Amino acid sequence: MKINILTLFPKYFEAFLNESIIAKAIKLGHIEINIIDFRMFSKDKHGKVDDTVYGGGDGMLLQVEPIDLALQQNPNAYKILLSPQGKVFNQQKAHDLSKYQEITLVCGRYEGFDERVLNFVDEELSIGDYVLTGGEIPAMVIAEAVARLVPGVLRKSSHENESFEGEDGLLDYPQYTKPAVYKGLEVPKVLLSGNHALIKKWREENAYLKTLKNRKDIIERKKHES
Repeated sequence: MKINILTLFPKYFEAFLNESIIAKAIKLGHIEINIIDFRMFSKDKHGKVDDTVYGGGDGMLLQVEPIDLALQQNPNAYKILLSPQGKVFNQQKAHDLSKYQEITLVCGRYEGFDERVLNFVDEELSIGDYVLTGGEIPAMVIAEAVARLVPGVLRKSSHENESFEGEDGLLDYPQYTKPAVYKGLEVPKVLLSGNHALIKKWREENAYLKTLKNRKDIIERKKHES
């Protein structure tokens, strides 16, 4: 799978590309991540890619032309604009995007985009209801969430039992490791029993309880869907 990232700040991605799972996946050829500085597509002699807002207003908007020209370099990619106004990204969307051979993520900056940029992309996505300085961190979030689902990047079982996966979409169950007792805090005895049927039952029950406590909205949504 190929992931293109359009940005004005390529150096943001140096550590991202050279550490942990992403670096390994790139080395093994499971994914390719292509960082594109769309300032290179500006026709302004100073490399300008933004300008003042028509009708007045604070800040500077990213111009449509440099982004359009940059997007044309990978015409077959599924193109995604990253902005606070987009649909909220989730695990199901990560699965959907992982099925494409190539996607392009467009990072915002400054006051935002000229609205006409939307005519040259397939979708607008947000990673949550808050505002960041730019789209670089959202691009990393989406790129990693999608890359983890590409065959070969992880063992299939590594992500199948995680939060938001499976038919129920619940949060992951509580997990523990050694020592069995720390400052009087004990690991639940059932997990030390060796009884796999009881352990499975405990995990299912506690996944539900944890979801009910931390993300009741997931439980409510599942009720409405059923």
